[in-house]
Amino acid sequence: MVKGYHRYEPAVSFGVISSGVIAYDSSGKHLLAAALEKIGVWHVRQGVCTKTLAPSSNLKKGPSLAVTSIASSSSSSHIASGYAEGSIRIWDSEKGICETTLNGHKGAVTALRYSKLGSLLASGSKDNDVILWDVVGETGLFRLRGHRDQVTDLVFLDSGKKLATASKDKFLRVWDLDTQHCMQIISGHHTEIWSIDIDPEERYLVTGSADPELRFYTIKRDFADGQLIAKKSETNVNKDLPTDNKWEVLKSFGEIQRQSKDRVATVRFNKCGNLLACQVAGKMVEIFRVLDESESKRKAKRRVSRKKQKKAAKEGLEATDKGEADIGGSNPVVTVLDIFKLHQTLRAGKKISSISFSPVTSKNSLATLALSLNNNLLEFHAIESSSTTELSAIELQGHRAVVTSVTLSSDNALLMSTSHSGIKIWNPTTGSCLHTIDSGYGLCGLFVPGNKYAVVGTKGGTLEFIDVRSATCVEVVEAHGGAVQSIALTSDGTGFLTSSADQDIKFWEFQMVQKAGEIQGSKHLTASPTRSLKLHDDVQVVAASPDGKFIAAALLDNMVKVFYMDSLKFFLSLYGHKLPVLCMDISSDGDLLVSGSGDKNVKIWGLDFGDCHKSLFAHADSVTGVKFVRKTHYFFTAGRDRLVKYWDADKFELLLTLEDHHAEVCCLAMSNLGDFIVTGSHDRSIRRWDRTEQLFFLEEEKEKRLEEMFESDIDNGFENKYGLKEELPEEGAVALAGKKTQETLTATDSIIEALDMADAELKRIAQHEEDKSKGRVSEFRPNILMLGLSPSDYLLRTLSSVHTNDLEQAFQPLPFSYALKLMSYLENWASIPDKLELVIRVATLLLQLYHHQLVSTLSAKPLLTKLKDIRARVKERKDILGVNLAAMDHHRAQLMYSRSDAPFGNAKTKLWEIHTKGIEAREGTKQEKKRKKKQKKVDGGHVWS
Repeated sequence: MVKGYHRYEPAVSFGVISSGVIAYDSSGKHLLAAALEKIGVWHVRQGVCTKTLAPSSNLKKGPSLAVTSIASSSSSSHIASGYAEGSIRIWDSEKGICETTLNGHKGAVTALRYSKLGSLLASGSKDNDVILWDVVGETGLFRLRGHRDQVTDLVFLDSGKKLATASKDKFLRVWDLDTQHCMQIISGHHTEIWSIDIDPEERYLVTGSADPELRFYTIKRDFADGQLIAKKSETNVNKDLPTDNKWEVLKSFGEIQRQSKDRVATVRFNKCGNLLACQVAGKMVEIFRVLDESESKRKAKRRVSRKKQKKAAKEGLEATDKGEADIGGSNPVVTVLDIFKLHQTLRAGKKISSISFSPVTSKNSLATLALSLNNNLLEFHAIESSSTTELSAIELQGHRAVVTSVTLSSDNALLMSTSHSGIKIWNPTTGSCLHTIDSGYGLCGLFVPGNKYAVVGTKGGTLEFIDVRSATCVEVVEAHGGAVQSIALTSDGTGFLTSSADQDIKFWEFQMVQKAGEIQGSKHLTASPTRSLKLHDDVQVVAASPDGKFIAAALLDNMVKVFYMDSLKFFLSLYGHKLPVLCMDISSDGDLLVSGSGDKNVKIWGLDFGDCHKSLFAHADSVTGVKFVRKTHYFFTAGRDRLVKYWDADKFELLLTLEDHHAEVCCLAMSNLGDFIVTGSHDRSIRRWDRTEQLFFLEEEKEKRLEEMFESDIDNGFENKYGLKEELPEEGAVALAGKKTQETLTATDSIIEALDMADAELKRIAQHEEDKSKGRVSEFRPNILMLGLSPSDYLLRTLSSVHTNDLEQAFQPLPFSYALKLMSYLENWASIPDKLELVIRVATLLLQLYHHQLVSTLSAKPLLTKLKDIRARVKERKDILGVNLAAMDHHRAQLMYSRSDAPFGNAKTKLWEIHTKGIEAREGTKQEKKRKKKQKKVDGGHVWS
């Protein structure tokens, strides 16, 4: 009989506040923070995580799903998140659901930006491409190619008609989205461009790189026959824009020297446009004040005046009129230094990963700036006119550094984790942080029987006794001369063992004591040493057998020595590892010992004779944790290769591989019942893996792993193996937006299968009708696989099940004969109102992909002629939508006009103010005319009254 094993699956992950990228939502009440593969929605004022946006469990797991970029739509509650494997997900932040997934990039998504209306989304990636997405239609429009390195940032220009993109290839490109070509290339940067942004009024574009200065460009927005349309609101800067080159959208405006020598990571304007933040790849944010037109002109005049005075003082003469004209005269030219002025410099305690301006402006400050630090911390700062004030910080829900150990209580109700400066008590079921306790650099820990106290061993050689109920450290005992490497509870629960870098193993006994000055009868836990065992080298790990018979010590010389617990006499020496043993555990029955080493191997030893049953190459890097499942010979291992593996120590077989961590796994804890495990990682995350009732079989898992390896080889190694490397794209080339995935291949197969089935069914129906007309009546039985639908409806159902974004790639491998068959159904489907949009998209894609074949095929002419009838139906639906939209706009205008606090109500007030000012201006003009008329009557010194 084939043996079945229970499957372990990821259940809860917690402990990560922010892993890098942050962004505010459109309301400004919530901050979106990337937390590895999740997005945490944090309420800014309350400091709590209200929602967590995470991919569903049926999607691909692992480090490839790490969130690399976030963009929030200013016109809706939609959020776009880019991932490390190239996918983009559109979320509804209010409902907390993923509305669609867009696949197009082959590398990590590095930049995302919504247009002002929120209908378009632009994305840049490490694959050097830029893709424009239709958010409403949930499909990619086209791919822009031309950059020679990773796209770092992008921004929409000219109300979404143009797109500016920056790259590590040191070039800034401007794309015309209507004609889909690159219309301007700007060079001049000496290093990679890391970030760009424009102010809300689209007057200036700023770029940040590793150069010591910020570069500014003016934006030309309106065009007519290649000439700039002059506006009344144009500044002196815009008047200097050339009108002879219609392709020149951006013109260099000037540079501003930065204070920091680190490269620029992010440049962002706030929503009002009066502040510009420049975040460097360090601890500093430089904040610039953007002066308005009147202030910048005054500053320019003062600059010209000072320059004239210096020149006059130098020459000893007054400036002539010609000199005034050379310098600028009464109307000087405004420079970039007259508009952008360094306001403040904000310094954080740790390196800054990302920044974001709040879209809501407070009454007491100019703006609110959120910072994401690389120590798993969020900070909120108020930028005031004279200083910067820290408003709040979100820090209690995670460790500031690596999780060094995790320990479960005996009833599995509490979880203790240690780090470099703190201890946290968690609820492992919900993942909520219950207590945070300041401590030394904790390396190991355990819960004392009864779960009221816990003991933590530190890097400084001390033992800290923690009262779990009051979340306080009640006693600190100097235990060793070196770091306490591990703690093991004795089998009777009355004490514990500690191992240290001072080459000692110490035995401790629990005691309840009362300190002087404490209330009578109130005692706390401590421990006193009873005996010690001196060894010849540093002791890395110590373990006690559950039956209390042996203790095992792993030394720095790669050896594992086993001693009798009672007499401390030497029993066995286990040698075979090539590097020091970092972790080990003894099975519940005391028969087996498993050791994990820095040599990437796991060895299974028998404690009866000390023989090595099996040596397993377990991980691609050092093995950091190993734990037996209680009352079994199954065990888990954790490694620095980010993997957790499940093994059978009797059959020496790998059972499962769990791969959700994004960094090396540092520690591992096993529940007493074996129903879940907990792991801690270098990425500061703590994850719980639950045992399910689902059974799996060893052979099936082996086949599954082989299939995954085969598919990964196809995806990653096909081009290199056969030399089919993709050539560099042409300058400003345009390509298809989507990419070929397993879903698109499956969609192609399902469409071909449905077409064949529909064609065969139509032939059966025609044959039945022919037999019926000839008198050979027989019962017609429809194909049961078509689910009782007609051939046309079944094909339409199959086509509707394909994701809109996958249609383009699904039609590419489709043979031309099948494309003709599909086109023959379009006229019939166009009569269905809800499917008209799908029909138009299918028709457009087929015409684009098979244009040359359709033109040269005579049999396709009738099909193309029938497609003309669809235009009338499209126009009819368009007219209906237009009338409905016009009626809704009219109704909304009436509602807003009736409200005094609505924008239309404010508009009425403004119109009345303009009308009143116009009357006052006319009255003033009349008075001025009377005064001039009276002045003209002055003649010869006599005034006519």
